Formats: sequence, C-alpha cells, structure tokens
Amino acid sequence: SVLSVPRDLYVVIPGRGRDRINTAFVYGAQGNNPAGGAELAMRTVEYNLGIPIDHYVLIDFSAFIRAVDAIGGIDVEVPYDINDPTFPDMNYGYDPLYIPAGQQHFDGLTALKYARTRHQDNDFYRARRQQQVLLAVRSKVLSLGPAEMLRQAPFLYQQLEEGIRTNLSLEQIIALANALKDVPEENIKSAVLDTDYVVGYRTEGGASVLVLVNEK
Repeated sequence: SVLSVPRDLYVVIPGRGRDRINTAFVYGAQGNNPAGGAELAMRTVEYNLGIPIDHYVLIDFSAFIRAVDAIGGIDVEVPYDINDPTFPDMNYGYDPLYIPAGQQHFDGLTALKYARTRHQDNDFYRARRQQQVLLAVRSKVLSLGPAEMLRQAPFLYQQLEEGIRTNLSLEQIIALANALKDVPEENIKSAVLDTDYVVGYRTEGGASVLVLVNEK
C-alpha cells in the first residue's frame, strides 16, 4: 500500500505542538541532521495516523534525476495536458513546463518536473503524479530483468550513493526489492489523503491548512 499525505495537513508534531506536517522534518533536521528530521517525521505520521513507520529513504533531486536516467527513463500515461508557466527553476526563477496528455517517455529531469508540478491543479493531484512515477520506475526496473539489473547495479549504486540517506541496510534494501518484484501491480493499492478525508481550516495566525476528518 502507498499512502500520500498532503504537506498542509495540520497535525500535532511531538514536542512541538500543532503545525503543518511538512515542518516536522525541518524541526527534526535542525543543526544539519537529516536523520533527526526523518525520525521526527516518522513519529509525527505515527502519532497522527496510527501507522507505525520503521524506515525512511530521503532522495534529493539530483539523485532522483540520475536514477531515472540510469534505467533509461520511464513511461507514464499523462491523463491531461500539464501547463505550468510558473514552475520553479533551481535559482528562484521560473522554468515554464508543458507536458501533453497521453503516453510519454520521461528522462530524469522531466520525471522530476512531472512529480513536482502543482500550480495547474493542487497538492492532491501532485501526490497522484508522484505515485504514478514511483510505479513507473518499478515497472521499468522489472522490465530490465534480473541479469541486466545485476549488470547495472554498480553503476546505479554509484549514481545514487551521494543523494540518498536511509536507515535501511543494503541487505534490507535487497531483500525488500526481491519481495516487491513478486507483487503483481494490481495488488498494489495507492491512496491520497484528499478531500474525502480532510477539510480546510484557517489557523489563529491566518494560515490555510487541512485537518483530518478522523472518523473517515
């Protein structure tokens, strides 16, 4: 199962009080401590959603781009035209983005842009795009076959080593990959905490956030 949590979800962050869920990582990572950020993010998800989180993987933009390029890109069915003239570049400016509807082959940079864009619709749709990209990466890796993946493994590791942080050991990652490859795609369930499960709320400070409808 894959569950996406919107960044504006207003939750209790252990030891910090109420704030947007994406600030949990920021608080925990203070003092250049990404592992602490991941730990507080995991505790926050567990506290508010009741879902135990055992492990984390942090992937920076450049590692994501290199990983998708290393497997030869991914194929994604884009449900409608994406037109985002205010997509951000890496220097606080704009890098207008247009992706037509239909079957598209993405290199790493375009896959990242597709996963990040949200100005045309909203964060809920962005979460669904991110799930699409995850499943497309899995599909491409499986299509390469075990022999090709073994041949590429040293190169992939070299591409990703600098941009990934995790509390999983290499042995655990291999074991998880071996288990996941045998799961049929129709058995993978994905969901987003969207308007079926959250409502809009304005904080005392005037911020627009989302709160869980717990009974749902």
